[in-house]
Amino acid sequence: IPGYLSGTQIATPILDAAGNQVVENGAPLFGAAGEYGLITIVSGLAWGLGYFGMPQVLVRFMSVRHSDEIKKSRIIAMIWLVVSLSSAVCIGLIGRAVIPAEFLTQSAAENVFVVLSRMILPSFACGLVVSGIFAAAMSSSSSYLLISGSAVATNIFKGLIKRDATDRQVMIVARFTLAAVLLFGIIIAMDSNSSIFNVVSYAWAGFGASFGPLVLFSLYWKRTTLQGGIAGMLVGAASVFAWHNLVKPLGGWFGVYELLPAFVFACIAIVVVSLLTKKPSEEIEHEFDTYMDLDV
Repeated sequence: IPGYLSGTQIATPILDAAGNQVVENGAPLFGAAGEYGLITIVSGLAWGLGYFGMPQVLVRFMSVRHSDEIKKSRIIAMIWLVVSLSSAVCIGLIGRAVIPAEFLTQSAAENVFVVLSRMILPSFACGLVVSGIFAAAMSSSSSYLLISGSAVATNIFKGLIKRDATDRQVMIVARFTLAAVLLFGIIIAMDSNSSIFNVVSYAWAGFGASFGPLVLFSLYWKRTTLQGGIAGMLVGAASVFAWHNLVKPLGGWFGVYELLPAFVFACIAIVVVSLLTKKPSEEIEHEFDTYMDLDV
């Protein structure tokens, strides 16, 4: 396959009118290798910015007892990432070689792990390893559901709308929020032509651009204000939506992953609005200067 194992090129499948890959003599057809350009590389690197805004990641840092544990955690995490990501790449390579005509669309290709497990493993072992997919999905989805329900019920409903709300009222709002988010996820999942990667990519950019810049500025710039933080979140979220739907289709350099420009716009919004508004009180600045002393 031209460009398949290259670091500077990318394989280009030949598609029919319906968007499916053309198969001839039991093998999918590929055209000349495409260029794996700078904009694609930059877009891939921009994924790292999303981690600063992921609630389930930030909670892990908040639970650390001492900063010295970060070093140990970093080693464990990097070893696990090398093992897991290398395994994922190997699964894709093996699937392409063993059953090349099985995955003719991007959404179908995401089933390579399940298909190979059914081919190679006995029923019990297959069920065991495939359940890992559901375990990972349930772990992530439960985190997002709890975070969204808590954010709407506690931070928005009780924090802004009804400050004297009872625990029962907060619980009811949280449950309605969970139901709404769940139904929204079901509607998205019903589209058989959508791919998990594209959905996660969009959501990743939204979280990363909305909360990532605020987290960083709150930690490293004591001039950050409440108004600047709100402006950064709003600008980041709006920029992801606008860039993905309006700017990215233009192609060229505009085709860069929406997280990168939205992250930059959110940072600019935080700086500008913070400088235009009243600086934080001396008490807050003192807390900012001394918070590392609490690391004991």
